[in-house]
Amino acid sequence: MKESQYQFLLKLREKEGLRQLGLMTSQLYRDDPKHLVFQLSRYKFAAKMLSGQKNVLEVGCGDGFSTKLIQQEVSHVTGIDFDPVFIEAAKTLHRTAKGMEFFVWDICKDGPRREKYNGIFSCDVIEHIPKKQENRFLRNIVLSLAPEGVFLCGTPSLASQAYASPPSRKGHVNCKDALALKKLMLRHFRNVFIFSMNDEVVHTGFYSMAHYLFALCCGPKK
Repeated sequence: MKESQYQFLLKLREKEGLRQLGLMTSQLYRDDPKHLVFQLSRYKFAAKMLSGQKNVLEVGCGDGFSTKLIQQEVSHVTGIDFDPVFIEAAKTLHRTAKGMEFFVWDICKDGPRREKYNGIFSCDVIEHIPKKQENRFLRNIVLSLAPEGVFLCGTPSLASQAYASPPSRKGHVNCKDALALKKLMLRHFRNVFIFSMNDEVVHTGFYSMAHYLFALCCGPKK
């Protein structure tokens, strides 16, 4: 290479090859790269909220591409998803990674995990859970948490669905506004803090204009 400080890149490529995107993130990069930026920003926020935790569970990890951001901030992260195709993709993507593992697990049907986690998070999951199953979903998350554990839930806002793509709208069967999200979470946690998000920016601004919402939940009601 013309600049010597970049020569190590060629050696790294020869030694380890080039990193790949995941099954879903590859499609995002191909069709709408900015959406991949949004996803990574959500995971960065989750990583900072969970920083320092020893044992973290991701519910609905998909292809696991963004889970790497969480692993940088915690001792160990476990990703679960009900779809074995996604789990196989995540295992392949992170086959040499340390501090990460992935399992097929349906939190609604398979129940709570036996292991208790200091932190649990899910991004872009609860809007796919039918309303009649949302309390079971959250109850099993609570039962998977240690008493001092925290849960971070990220979801597109109800208002954002006017601008969602047809495939997104098809899968998003349970979007909520901020007040409804907080009300639901308070059934299962003693304290709930709502954050708004637009593009890459997380803030505490006007909920009705938020494209994405986070609920940071503490004090699980066992």
